[in-house]
Amino acid sequence: MRHALTAALLATSMFCLPTAARAQAMTSEEAAALRAELAALKAQVQTLETRLDAATAQPAPAPTPVPPSVTAKPATEISWKGAPEFRTADGWSFKPRGRVQLDIAGVDTPAGVTGVRGGTVTEFRRVYLGIDGKIPGGVSYRVEADIANSEVELTDIYMSYGTGPLTVTAGQIKPFWGLDDMTSDLFTSFMERAAFVQAFGFERRVGLSAQYKGKALLLQGGVFGDNARDLLSDSNHSMSIDGRAVWMPKLGNTQLHLGASGHWRDPNDPAATVRYRARPFVHTTDVRLVDTGLLDVASERGVGVEGALLAGPFHAAGEAYWQTLKRSGAADPTFFGGYAEVGMVLTGGDARGYKDGGFDRLKPSKPITAGGIGAIEVNARYDHLDLSDGAIVGGRQQAALIGLVWAPIDYIRITANYGKLWIDNARIATATGDRSYKADTFGLRTQVDF
Repeated sequence: MRHALTAALLATSMFCLPTAARAQAMTSEEAAALRAELAALKAQVQTLETRLDAATAQPAPAPTPVPPSVTAKPATEISWKGAPEFRTADGWSFKPRGRVQLDIAGVDTPAGVTGVRGGTVTEFRRVYLGIDGKIPGGVSYRVEADIANSEVELTDIYMSYGTGPLTVTAGQIKPFWGLDDMTSDLFTSFMERAAFVQAFGFERRVGLSAQYKGKALLLQGGVFGDNARDLLSDSNHSMSIDGRAVWMPKLGNTQLHLGASGHWRDPNDPAATVRYRARPFVHTTDVRLVDTGLLDVASERGVGVEGALLAGPFHAAGEAYWQTLKRSGAADPTFFGGYAEVGMVLTGGDARGYKDGGFDRLKPSKPITAGGIGAIEVNARYDHLDLSDGAIVGGRQQAALIGLVWAPIDYIRITANYGKLWIDNARIATATGDRSYKADTFGLRTQVDF
């Protein structure tokens, strides 16, 4: 296009020359003038071409806008802890949980004591189903129920908040009774806990609590009402204050545990009664050989001390607990319970677990899935419960227990127990009227949890 424009302008300038110059030969001066005129014209044409190029140049393409970045959804991780656990990078987690404990157990007493309620019985001791998990921001939760019996019994139901050593919990939990009760029934030395745990009514209750967990110090406390199953009853208005302190230093390979707990409960009911009693160790019978009967109660006060030592495969533990009953117009009796135990893990490289002020899982270093035999532990315990004081004669129960625990893998456990019991001032007499006698108990539990 630029060449056509040049030719057109030159042609036009030729026609503009004087007629005489085109008609006759030009002189040398005229030729020089013409050449100068043509050169000036050419320079003008080049200037016009430059301006034309600038005016008709295509604009540079606009940069493609970059869309704002979109944060990708965090990937979900799935791990295995007896059951699948789902976790996201931003802090969400969810895990189904549960346990099944199938017992074969029995008690052998003198004639006339247990009758048809003794002997060997099979029962589902516990069948728990539930969920737990975490929510971003330091919140965790658990919802769990026991469906082993005809009625569904709520167990742990709570929500906790804590991002450091301090945790606040609202819901139904155990009110920090002591070592044996705060240890999960999945990890206890024997099929059943100490007799005083049952006798003095240790149970989960609904309340608000807080826990401080340092490197070697554990402080727990809270205010509680009744168990969740009792909240719909108009006669249950109790309130309790419960606290526990544990010193748990790790001295080399030795774990030390020293603790104490205190409990106060007011039923807030002038007609309230309480009954302290315990089974003959096994749960398969509902017979209680030691029993205070119903007692009026204005308030209850409990004090407990506890201690434990874990050194390699060996452990020792013990507790003592005093329960004082405040009564209206009568003497205030104090009842006592306690135990002492020792245990040894027999398989090399294995040891009993400990975590957060309680015993933890026995994990085999060589499970049967890896060609080993799992973990084997033997335990022995002396258990003592005295429900007599002053005019109240509820009886005394002593037991010498021996137990064998086999964990073939982390989440399966088989426990065998035998116990010799000595009963004094029993609630139920023999056929000959004797209230002091001996009894034998035994049990076998198969357990799986996830």
